[in-house]
Amino acid sequence: MTLRTVRILLWLPLAAFLLILALVAGGLIKPHDAAIRSQMVGRPLPAFDLASARGDATRIRAQGFADGKPRLLNFFASWCIPCVGEAPQLLALKRAGVAIEGIAVRDRPADLAAFLQQNGDPYERIGLDDSSGVQMALGSSGVPETFLIDGRGIVRSQHIGAIGPQDVGDMLAAVRAAQ
Repeated sequence: MTLRTVRILLWLPLAAFLLILALVAGGLIKPHDAAIRSQMVGRPLPAFDLASARGDATRIRAQGFADGKPRLLNFFASWCIPCVGEAPQLLALKRAGVAIEGIAVRDRPADLAAFLQQNGDPYERIGLDDSSGVQMALGSSGVPETFLIDGRGIVRSQHIGAIGPQDVGDMLAAVRAAQ
């Protein structure tokens, strides 16, 4: 082994460490987008029929979304911490005239009633999705998550995560454009 080869081998661990450090720093500076986008955007809302979370006879059905009126379909739960932060924005959208339907995922009516009383109720109707079947059929990756459904029952867009104050204007514009 030559002296030059030995010197190269001595610096090899440092070079490997610096490479790993650069990869980790790159991932921290610009993390990979792990959001799972729904394949249902641009397609008709999948068929579903859910019982009311409010204990009345009103059901929430997919065919009810093809009535000529665009609306938001919001997946939420009383146990969801980001859903609490999203509630003021949903109420602002409701005040602006946006129709919002809710689907409560793996929740209990009593817990939902307490959640809505504490955080406000922006929903026209709320369906109970105890098995997450509707959530999975739409390609939703979690709660909260909101879909824009046009007046023909077509899924137009998906908002993953809580709607923040910075999103309200864009959501309002998207609903108006879907008319």
